[in-house]
Amino acid sequence: MLLVNQLRENRDQIIAALTKRNKDFTAQIDEIIALDETRRKTQNDLDNNLAEANKLSKEIGDMFKSGKKDEAEAAKPKVATLKEAAKALEATLQQTEEAQKQLLYTIPNAPHTSVPQGKTAEDNVEVHIWGQMPNLGEQKKPHWELIEEYDLIDFELGTKIAGAGFPVYKGQGARLQRALINFFLDEATKAGYREIQPPHLVNEASGYGTGQLPDKEGQMYHVGVDDLYLIPTAEVPLTNLYRDVILKEEQLPVKMTGYTPCFRREAGSWGAHVRGLNRLHQFDKVEIVQLAHPDQSYTILEDMVEHVKGILQKLELHYRVIRLCGGDMGFTSALTYDFEAWSGAQERWLEVSSTSNFENFQANRLKCRFKNSDGKTQLVHTLNGSALALPRIVASLLENNQTPEGIRIPAALVPYTGFDMIRK
Repeated sequence: MLLVNQLRENRDQIIAALTKRNKDFTAQIDEIIALDETRRKTQNDLDNNLAEANKLSKEIGDMFKSGKKDEAEAAKPKVATLKEAAKALEATLQQTEEAQKQLLYTIPNAPHTSVPQGKTAEDNVEVHIWGQMPNLGEQKKPHWELIEEYDLIDFELGTKIAGAGFPVYKGQGARLQRALINFFLDEATKAGYREIQPPHLVNEASGYGTGQLPDKEGQMYHVGVDDLYLIPTAEVPLTNLYRDVILKEEQLPVKMTGYTPCFRREAGSWGAHVRGLNRLHQFDKVEIVQLAHPDQSYTILEDMVEHVKGILQKLELHYRVIRLCGGDMGFTSALTYDFEAWSGAQERWLEVSSTSNFENFQANRLKCRFKNSDGKTQLVHTLNGSALALPRIVASLLENNQTPEGIRIPAALVPYTGFDMIRK
């Protein structure tokens, strides 16, 4: 959530930055600023009212003590009037603050200056590419055929148990999943991230804290009776560990990693591009999250990008990194890099990671702060990245490493799988 004082002090600059999202937020921002003027005036009136009521109450008390009962009784109605006025002012203040907050929830984060102008994925900018496209020949098969041929995953059983988009992993398919999770976690802990096992459901406050609510409410699974949400990513519970927390400056950066299943309704997703593992309602992912000093967050973002690059290189996957344009960027992000692995049989790029700096947008909602060297509190910057999401990684590994003898396992994964080849 954008800070009101930033909107007030840098109105034109923020409106200009938000045009990269291909929408004019001038009216909402001006209304927020106007509401803030009302809020500040109401707060000032309320403070003056309470001060006058307190002063008069003290004077009445002194009158009673000095025997001026009649004067004291005569002054009491004025105190009652002031208290009634205070109640009205408090109600106005509460309504104004709520209206302002609801408007702030509708405005996305202001894009960083390096974010390209654009409307769709076609306008994203490739900033790095690594490896070579695999030469698979004419007999190459997409991962959904390989999965069936090698009996690794059963989509029909998943549909029987839960519905479409909930696969059942079997045998070497299940072992490959577990190997990738452990490999990703080990890589993260070696890089200094502390492993956390968080809950897989969160309350409404947590959803608002990281910006999934109200923006993506329709994409989340909601447990109505308990008013809980199944997590769409470990980012939500991990970041919310520090909701309403004031850190010491020397504690920054806070580095966390966690494996969780992720649940997404993916409403409206259909067609060949979501076949097999390309899009699921439940999938596994290892997340990396950092809480950073504002002066260091963009250096840390680049470090996180390098971390994801390293994992993909160890998996021997041909990949590229793209900087998202304003129209393709998430609601809460100030700058996002997506990683895409090459799918050899589908002959297209598959997104396998998204690494973002949210600056203080989430921290403002979370009230996650640190105390600087001057003793003043200030909002942290939050960052997160997929390191990595499993389904499309598995799809790329299966397709790119298929051979007549079986599916080859990259050397870095063999200690985790216990086998170097998937065979029939």
